[in-house]
Amino acid sequence: MQVTPERMNGWWISPALPTAANCLLAALWTFSTAGGWGEAAFCAGAAGEPRDECADAVRMAVLLSVPPAALATVIVLASWALPRVRRHPVRLDALLTCAAALWILAGGILFTGGYIAKP
Repeated sequence: MQVTPERMNGWWISPALPTAANCLLAALWTFSTAGGWGEAAFCAGAAGEPRDECADAVRMAVLLSVPPAALATVIVLASWALPRVRRHPVRLDALLTCAAALWILAGGILFTGGYIAKP
């Protein structure tokens, strides 16, 4: 392992790890929004059917969480598509970490909105 000037402390993490973390966070957000996990988790009534008012509020939380999720998607795809970023480990790490933080923000918005909507 060669230590570059940008990595003076000698630590090196494969870019596969933050990429996998971004993919897992994206899958969780997708299943929670498009897969209906959010409505099922926060709005299920006694018989398991979602309540209309709660489902509408959860859908609003989904809409509010779309911008950070979309931005995270763009950042991850651009990080790997642009050679100037892909070949510079510090930039790649920073952008993949930023994207992961945006996925966590999107999930937090969804969770907070669902918790508020809960009957």
